[in-house]
Amino acid sequence: MGVEIRESPVSDAEFEAMRDFVHDYLAASVENEEEGGRMRWYPWHSAEYRFNHILNVVDLAVEIAREEGANVDVTRVAALFHDIAKLEAEQDVHAEVGATIAREYLLSHGDYPDSFVEQVCSAVRDHSYQDDLTDLPLETQCLIEADVLDKVGANGTALMLLRMGYESRSHMDAAEMVGRVIERGEDARQRIESETAEAIVHRRLKRARWFQEWLEMEVAEMDDDSLVGDVATGVGSDD
Repeated sequence: MGVEIRESPVSDAEFEAMRDFVHDYLAASVENEEEGGRMRWYPWHSAEYRFNHILNVVDLAVEIAREEGANVDVTRVAALFHDIAKLEAEQDVHAEVGATIAREYLLSHGDYPDSFVEQVCSAVRDHSYQDDLTDLPLETQCLIEADVLDKVGANGTALMLLRMGYESRSHMDAAEMVGRVIERGEDARQRIESETAEAIVHRRLKRARWFQEWLEMEVAEMDDDSLVGDVATGVGSDD
């Protein structure tokens, strides 16, 4: 018996066109809102951050899908569209709105099989599902796992440290902020199902814990009383 060779319904050129569409849609979502919308001065609420997050999720979802035997084409297209409505719709409906946008795009920009369109839109619509992932198609599971994993590890740590500046925190809070990334990773570990995602979260949590340990060793802790005393007595001054 020969091995069935299945041709991808999405060419590289078509995927690049989808990528450009998602990028431009996110940018337009922000431009159309008065005064920048919901905290657009926070980097992770910007079109640039959201698009970068989407690309990260695409890469992770494809990696998981290939290892777990899911349909890679469905997974990568769904990952590309999963947060397209994030900046214009409320959190509780952005997945459903995103699925509608994905459907309209796929129906008007090619001759994709109906089953492919349905699987993509179903994955986009259900990517915010909070119950047991094994209840979902494998492609949707891969997307959800990738979505939660992007917030864990070096990328999530960098965003948390960046957040410190916007919240006027000092560098002495850095270990605490990294701790939040670790907590998020532990939550992700409880949620994911695939061995591939488990291996990824293990690696990322290990890196975050190392960084937290380095911060705890190198960043001195000071309380308010000792700081006031040092200033009053001139301890630690350059004079």
